[in-house]
Amino acid sequence: MEIENLVTFCRALRGRGLSVTPAEVVTAATVLQVIDTKDRDEVFLSLRSVLTTSVDDFPVFAELFEAFWNRSPRKLIERDSGTTVRARNVSQPKGLAFFLENWSAPVRAGAAPVKVPGASDTASRAQKDFTDFSHEELEQISQLARRIVKRLASKPSRRWQPVARGHRVNLRRSLRLSLKTGGELIELAYKRRRAKRTKLVVICDVSGSMDMYSRLLLQFVYGLQNSFAKVESFVFATTLSRITGELKNKTYRRALDRLASNVQGWSGGTRIGASLANFNVQWLRRIDKRTVVIILSDGWDTGEPEQLAHALSKLQERAGRLVWLNPLLGNSTYQPLTRGMQAALPFINVFAPAHDLASLRALEPHLVL
Repeated sequence: MEIENLVTFCRALRGRGLSVTPAEVVTAATVLQVIDTKDRDEVFLSLRSVLTTSVDDFPVFAELFEAFWNRSPRKLIERDSGTTVRARNVSQPKGLAFFLENWSAPVRAGAAPVKVPGASDTASRAQKDFTDFSHEELEQISQLARRIVKRLASKPSRRWQPVARGHRVNLRRSLRLSLKTGGELIELAYKRRRAKRTKLVVICDVSGSMDMYSRLLLQFVYGLQNSFAKVESFVFATTLSRITGELKNKTYRRALDRLASNVQGWSGGTRIGASLANFNVQWLRRIDKRTVVIILSDGWDTGEPEQLAHALSKLQERAGRLVWLNPLLGNSTYQPLTRGMQAALPFINVFAPAHDLASLRALEPHLVL
């Protein structure tokens, strides 16, 4: 099944008020691999059991399922920016079986994430999934990134540097200075620890299966990029694009506008292995043991797992630490069973969730070498 098409169907359900999270999308994709997709009733009951939470959801699910199955969904409901809901005309292939078997159909360009206004309580926001964040709450992601960067910049290394004034006397230098005064310690020299020179490389998945999270995680990357000089940022779906320059904007909105104009393949298919292999060819020389490489992806890869494993092996060999952030890992029932994640796990130093503010806060210790 094409995961992007399943995400489109789930997005339509969310647009009608159903509570469909990324965990349910993963479960639905797994279910469709083990049932007979030509049996309409079996598909209907299987998906309904996964994608609804109460009997009140049944009529809406039945309406949208009927539209997808019968080829003529005259309208799919899509959540626009804020809380505005609009209708979109969609031409569908004939029958759900065809819809499930065509994995390579491209997803529409310019897809917008689902944004549902949430409560403003500070304590609950830390645990709230990104898909439920309102526009005002999203600004906290950038603020959190700036706070993390500030702490990173203040982390001392083992090396020392001379300073004019300080709390630690540089005895060796002070003794050398005393030679000018016949061995009398009249002038003292001082030293302090150098700041750690950690470099960050962030590679973010913006394919269709990450559509609910990628733009929100990019806001975190934007906060890092504009607060810390040593950050290189990349995005990928089927191809890799460097976006360090595009994120250098005064506002996140302007940064997104530049990304939309200059980066191709948003919300499309996923080729993680090929994209990382391309990164190794063009950018691996910039990676060293002072570099933390962060990959933001759910691990859904349409390429060969051997290519992904080989690319990650080379990346791990060069980097100081390889961190993989998976939004789906925030769900207690999630297991990394996809071929992409299974190929990647042996080469990952840190495998962590990235689905809410609390998970991003927990990332800080992993960014210090």
